[in-house]
Amino acid sequence: MIVLRAIDAFNTAIGKAVSFLIWAGIVVLVWEVVARYVFGAPTLWAHGYTQRIFGAYFVLVGAYTLIRGDHVRVDLLLVNRGPRGRAMLDFINFGFLVLWGAVLSWEAFWFFEDAWRFNERDDSALRHPMWPIKLAMFAGVALITLQGVAEAIRSMILIVNPRADVGRPEMNKGVV
Repeated sequence: MIVLRAIDAFNTAIGKAVSFLIWAGIVVLVWEVVARYVFGAPTLWAHGYTQRIFGAYFVLVGAYTLIRGDHVRVDLLLVNRGPRGRAMLDFINFGFLVLWGAVLSWEAFWFFEDAWRFNERDDSALRHPMWPIKLAMFAGVALITLQGVAEAIRSMILIVNPRADVGRPEMNKGVV
């Protein structure tokens, strides 16, 4: 349980820190709107930077969103299940998440590595380097995968013992 709580704490810290990127994105967007419509002088750089800021934001807060249970779920199959049934379906779901995340992490790492090694640039006028956003993609997917492993372990524990304390009260919903 200490390891599961450590994973939660790490991903929560990353998620809360990265959540401030939204403000940087807002500042860049407001700057672009003012420059374009007030001064009639749109920027060359704002579009590319907002794509990178919001792209990094969305992928890097994924694990934190998973911890909070804020991803979209279709609870149709979970509604009439007991604690073990919900835990079993969660385990299957997290198993697919871990499989997807492992494959995507592997590929994202090589995307990052190629962008770094070959100094890949985008096709904008400013020729931004591509490695920072590809590194964010790799890190974000790896963190989601790590959190998925923790959630799968929690689900296994709840399959065996539905009354177990798995570190987060929301995982024990419906247990009497």
